[in-house]
Amino acid sequence: MSGDDEPIPLSALQHWLYCPRQCALIHLERQWAENAATAEGRILHERADQPGKARRGPVRTLRALPLFCRRLNLAGIADVVEMRGGIPFPVEYKRGRPKSHRADEVQLCAQALCLEEMFGQPVPDGALFYGETRRRTDIAFDADLRALTERVAAEVAAMLAGGVTPPPAYAARLCGQCSLADLCQPRPLSTHHDVAGWLRRHLRD
Repeated sequence: MSGDDEPIPLSALQHWLYCPRQCALIHLERQWAENAATAEGRILHERADQPGKARRGPVRTLRALPLFCRRLNLAGIADVVEMRGGIPFPVEYKRGRPKSHRADEVQLCAQALCLEEMFGQPVPDGALFYGETRRRTDIAFDADLRALTERVAAEVAAMLAGGVTPPPAYAARLCGQCSLADLCQPRPLSTHHDVAGWLRRHLRD
């Protein structure tokens, strides 16, 4: 990593695994739109992201802790890090409920990789707290999840360096929940994705 590289936000990894085009629209093109789901998530994070420290028994809780990983050029803020006997245990707050894909797990694992570099010791597990279920889901940072997280970080870095937004790939369930659907226009654009070819054909006429 060069010292001039802008760090990749940890949230970009979650966005990329959910939808590469969404990730590029947010982190490359700097576009954003809010819907009810993102507003709910923002409010949930505002409540969790109040900087401070607390202690309950042997566990010391750090809120809104800045994170970085120079090796992967990542940076962000952890909602909560519980220090358990000196070992960091990250807790990420999410709206809704546990999902079928691993985007939330990758974001949490990226936090663990940051904490390992910052504290110089292994971080074996953490938790996702979901607002709808009001329960934690424990996540083990095993070899597969770590490999997936590092691969996603590399893919996001390559996309940002290349400066090209991926074309849309319409998926009814994912696109229907995305706040950027009107900006992305996934349904019409995915059926006319060969814009360059269309222009070449018509410029010849």
